[in-house]
Amino acid sequence: MFLWLWLCWGFPTAAGQPDSELMARYLEEQLLADYSIVEQVARRVPRQAKFLQRLETRPRMSEFNVRSTIISRYAFTTVSCTMVNSGSEAREAVFEMQIPAAAFISNFTMSIGNKTYYGEVTGKEKKNSSDDKTRNKKPPSPTDGRENGYETFKASVFIPRKMQARFVLHYEELLQRRLGKYEYTVSIRPQQLVGRLRVEVNILENSGIVSLEVPPLRNSKQKGNGKAEGDVSPPPSTVVGHTKTLAKVTFNPSVVEQTRIARNGILGDFIIRYDVNRELSVGDVQILNGYFVHYFAPTDLPPLPKNVVFVLDSSASMVGTKLKQTKEALFTILQDLRPEDHFNIIGFSNRIKVWQQDRLVPVTPNNIRDAKKYIHNMSPTGGTNINGALQTGAKLLNDYIAQNDIDARSVSLIIFLTDGRPTVGETQSSKILSNTKDAIRDKFCLFTIGIGNDVDHKLLERMALENCGMTRHFQEDEDAASHLKGFYDEIGTPLLSDIRVDYPEDDVEQVTQNFFPNYFNGSEIIIAGKLINRTLDKLHVEVTASNSKKYILLKTDVAIDLPSRNDIRGVPGLEDGKGDKNYIERAWSYLTIKELLNSRLKSDDSQEKDHLMEKAKSMALAYNFVTPFTVLKVREAGLHSEPPQEEFIRPSTDGIGEKLQSLQGHKAPPGIRREQDKQEQDKQRIKISKTSADGDPHFVIDFPSSKFSVCFNIDGEPGDILRLVSDHKESGVTVNGQLIGAPAPPNGHKKHRTYFSTITILSNKPERSYLEITPRRIILDDGERLVLSCGRSAVVRSRSLEVSISANSNVTVTIRDTISFVILIHRYKKPAPHQRNHLGFYISNSKGLSSDSHGLLGQFLNHEVKLLQESLKTSHQQVGQNETEALKPNPTNTLKVKGRLVPVVWKQRRIYNGQQEVECWFAKNNADKLIDGSYKDYLASHPFDTGTSFGTINSL
Repeated sequence: MFLWLWLCWGFPTAAGQPDSELMARYLEEQLLADYSIVEQVARRVPRQAKFLQRLETRPRMSEFNVRSTIISRYAFTTVSCTMVNSGSEAREAVFEMQIPAAAFISNFTMSIGNKTYYGEVTGKEKKNSSDDKTRNKKPPSPTDGRENGYETFKASVFIPRKMQARFVLHYEELLQRRLGKYEYTVSIRPQQLVGRLRVEVNILENSGIVSLEVPPLRNSKQKGNGKAEGDVSPPPSTVVGHTKTLAKVTFNPSVVEQTRIARNGILGDFIIRYDVNRELSVGDVQILNGYFVHYFAPTDLPPLPKNVVFVLDSSASMVGTKLKQTKEALFTILQDLRPEDHFNIIGFSNRIKVWQQDRLVPVTPNNIRDAKKYIHNMSPTGGTNINGALQTGAKLLNDYIAQNDIDARSVSLIIFLTDGRPTVGETQSSKILSNTKDAIRDKFCLFTIGIGNDVDHKLLERMALENCGMTRHFQEDEDAASHLKGFYDEIGTPLLSDIRVDYPEDDVEQVTQNFFPNYFNGSEIIIAGKLINRTLDKLHVEVTASNSKKYILLKTDVAIDLPSRNDIRGVPGLEDGKGDKNYIERAWSYLTIKELLNSRLKSDDSQEKDHLMEKAKSMALAYNFVTPFTVLKVREAGLHSEPPQEEFIRPSTDGIGEKLQSLQGHKAPPGIRREQDKQEQDKQRIKISKTSADGDPHFVIDFPSSKFSVCFNIDGEPGDILRLVSDHKESGVTVNGQLIGAPAPPNGHKKHRTYFSTITILSNKPERSYLEITPRRIILDDGERLVLSCGRSAVVRSRSLEVSISANSNVTVTIRDTISFVILIHRYKKPAPHQRNHLGFYISNSKGLSSDSHGLLGQFLNHEVKLLQESLKTSHQQVGQNETEALKPNPTNTLKVKGRLVPVVWKQRRIYNGQQEVECWFAKNNADKLIDGSYKDYLASHPFDTGTSFGTINSL
């Protein structure tokens, strides 16, 4: 009793915060003074520290250093650790590092005294080696402090007395975009206080870095870590700095700061989240040394409706926290369903209970309320009939799709959650997989969620892979409710379906997966491949996404030969790299190996499985990746070899004319086009009439049957909105153009110039839609808003409307295949003071417009104009003398329009960006007597005004 009191008095417990900090400060001073080698081990220390050191039998970690380079989402990570044995006998040192489950180890070395050992990746034999220096593939256990999504690399050695050991581990991963952010995570769990602890992460994104954040350390096991609820500040000692394209984040806590976070050395996960700038185009295509990677993540797209069936495990094993957290998550998820969605709920144990029999119900307040009641009343009981539950859910969704006139754009899916293995009904995994695939028949996707340690991970993973879904696994003692909600958020907003990315077959090879059933908001589609011909000057890219209502085609040419663009040599933080690694090539190999592993997992054919395994193994050996088919063996390098050095990897930029390129839609450089390109260009050549409004603005009306054209000017005011075509009552089409002002050119006769800055096209048949076109972007709204860039070629089709964009050139709008308009895009690199970026409007096909159509152009489409007298010889002579000088009016040159006599003169005008010259009869004074009324009668009150008679205002 007295001894125990003495111990408590002499050596305060861990709960004594001031004393533990005092000890930490002392250790920090001693460790940082000189931690190089053994002399420091024998340093005199106070009695209290000596006592603690004697209690500590394991070697002391003097240094833990993590250094990472992330270049365009591909991360190279190097972890180095030094351990010192200050004891009088050899002691075992264990280097343990959690790495992301998706990462591949690429190298490992260690030195003990004057001996160095290096890692060698070899093919795995049938009988796994018992070498404890290889990667531990066992699933995390609830007592080892590991968390979901990680695997543990472990190496143990005996360090002789008064010596040190150094470990260096390299691994690589391609960061995945979830919920609109890339997340890079490094585990900091040295399991003891460390004298020198440092994390340095350098990020290079040529697209531009946005929304960079470093949240608090994450450790679901850690409690009372000093962080107040809702605290989002970075960990102590974190320094963040970044420019537009480069970021550097460091975390360098002292021993005192480590103690405040966790006295046991398990600090948690250091996390960096960020996103990059992106545009709605074909995406970001990057090319280096014969390899390319393509990132596609469009924004500003309307969500697609969902038909979703929730299949929830309510067996006896779900009792307690698991079922409670599942209910909490479902309450939130139901609240997030959109009004256009439909849903149902199935609870299963040994019995299967369907909330709403034989149907999916719309999202209404009453249905959400009743669904919450149903979930609240679910109670855990019985066994686990996984096969029966999935069959019921698949039949329910199949019948609903077949028997109802569902929205053709909708996305159907099943979300399946369980905490166990099949115990009732069909229990054989192969049969469950086969039955599920047969029931779904590629008509929708299956997403699986496993909770706890008793689930069959392989079964859930393969079910999701075979049915175009994803899988997630959460630990029972984690915050399952937030994880479930987070997973639903990833898949809860589908934006596109049936996405296909194509490249010319003669230009690329060994391309990774290029068809994707769905694209969800906040995610990213990644494709990589090899160039067949490295001398190409460009790579053509096409992205299509389609369903029965809307079809989108995005296309561009990506330049390859930009030798000086985005050369990363000399970039701060990357200048000391020793590696010679093409990060794009490694990203391609990473994706290819992952796809081979998934294909093997899905295959039932043993011969095919062996073939896929050999391909994956061969590629893993070529790129030195540790995979399920390769193993890391450690061999001695020699008695006097150099100790392993921390290798900070950067990608190679060597090579003439092939530098790191982040090319977002750059046009191919001028050069000789291949015949195939020329033919394609000829096919896409626009056929349009002379009837137009372009320039300042100059109007031209072509009368083919009369074999002449008429032209006039409108001297409007900046801000005026002119009705160009007005046929709202009959065909449902209206076209309005808004003017922008500019100063008059020097010595001009006008006080100012005006141009069309915006063209608005409205249609209300068979359904409401409108287009708003400017020189930079196009907004299409047919019940769903879509924003397109004029700088990217694209095609968008819906039931009655097609929009085709030729990058920075023109936009063709086709309505019901009988009405076509072409809008020319005029943009200046260095505009003069009197120039403005503007639009030109041309009518290509007016067959679908009625005889009652009106507007400054529309009123002439179905009416003929007669020329009463003409004096062409004199006119032609004068025009020949000066093409830009207008003829003087001649009373004998007269047009007859609807009984009105209009004096005209002979003129020449250039249209189609000046590419074609038009001879026309010109009506002066804002087309006085040529048009019905005066030009002010054609002023609309706003861009969406569909009024068809003078003084009438309507809105679409």
